[in-house]
Amino acid sequence: MRRRLGLAVLAGLLALWTAAAEAQAASGSLGSRLDRALVARGVSADRTGAIVLDLETGEVVYERNGSLSLVPASNEKLTIAVAALALLGPRYRIGTDVLGDGARRGSAWKGDLYLRGQGDPTLHRRDLRKLARKLRAAGIRRVSGNVLGDESFFDAQRTAPGWKPSFYGAESAPLSALVVDRAIVKGRWVDDPASAAATVFARELEKAGIRVAGRAGVGATPPGAAPLAGVLSEPLAQIVSWMNQESDNFVAEMLLKGLGARLGKGGTTAAGVDVVRTVLSRLGVPLRGVRLVDGSGLSGRDRLTADALAALLAAAWKNPGLHEPFLASLAVAGESGTLEDRLVKPPARGRVFGKTGTTNLASSLSGYVGSRYAFAVIMNGRPIPSWFARKAQDRFVRLLARRIGQ
Repeated sequence: MRRRLGLAVLAGLLALWTAAAEAQAASGSLGSRLDRALVARGVSADRTGAIVLDLETGEVVYERNGSLSLVPASNEKLTIAVAALALLGPRYRIGTDVLGDGARRGSAWKGDLYLRGQGDPTLHRRDLRKLARKLRAAGIRRVSGNVLGDESFFDAQRTAPGWKPSFYGAESAPLSALVVDRAIVKGRWVDDPASAAATVFARELEKAGIRVAGRAGVGATPPGAAPLAGVLSEPLAQIVSWMNQESDNFVAEMLLKGLGARLGKGGTTAAGVDVVRTVLSRLGVPLRGVRLVDGSGLSGRDRLTADALAALLAAAWKNPGLHEPFLASLAVAGESGTLEDRLVKPPARGRVFGKTGTTNLASSLSGYVGSRYAFAVIMNGRPIPSWFARKAQDRFVRLLARRIGQ
């Protein structure tokens, strides 16, 4: 009873504190109101970066510590989204292929089969079933050799730089160019996703009526292997939308490595980062104070500035090829993704499109308010009081939403 009473009192005090902060933020000039909106218990003003741009004029409407280098949390994913959409296009699909090393002899494939992954983070068992059925439809009934998973499109690192050991499995599936069902087998993570994928594929071949004489394992596809079947992912725009709306760490890291493999110096996190930085530079995003270490924002070594995020948002808004898919990838206030339970009342509901970010070091929110403003707020602390930080961000955004509603 006492515990329930204590919780009720605490909830009441928090409600009163929030109401008082809302009332204080509602008076004065826009700049002073935005300043007051950002006041949050336990959050240092010196470790908060915020900016608002007018999308029509390009004018900076508000800025606080815009060039301050801060831990961005999952706002880091915005850089991956823009780079992937800009370079590969929203319709791009990630392939997974079956190749054979050997020769066809009647209904038999004499040699090994290779299941070659190219970094599809959405690869599912049903995709392997499709591949098996395609081989069956092509007349293959027997494989004399092995079924080998090829993950050589990426390096063998299962995590990204700067991650805590606890992030592996809990925050992201193991990274590999060939991962089926996020490396979950019988309800458990596996450390060798390519081998697990090969095992699943061998079983699907058997179910399709193709007998496999050899074993399932891992191996790189040899030069000259013959392409036998392939499947494609959903369009990139849908993958990026899932990544941003649900703040999916695994998808972000897989896309980052994929950029490195396709357009950089190889399938590594570092190569992907180099590609992303090049795109940001071309879009006019200021890179002073920016340090990208991974794709998800899990690394405590990542750094972004509010200025960089605002410039990225403005560039995506103005770019005809990026505008629609990028905007559609963001969560909608009160309606979808990580903003479904935030800003649920008018005028913000349905008018704020954003990307959230939360770690023990950072709380962030960036995006658009209607078609008028681009905004970015990054708050850092050790640890950051997330509840108070989010309430401050919501007050900040509501003020902008009210302004365009006038």
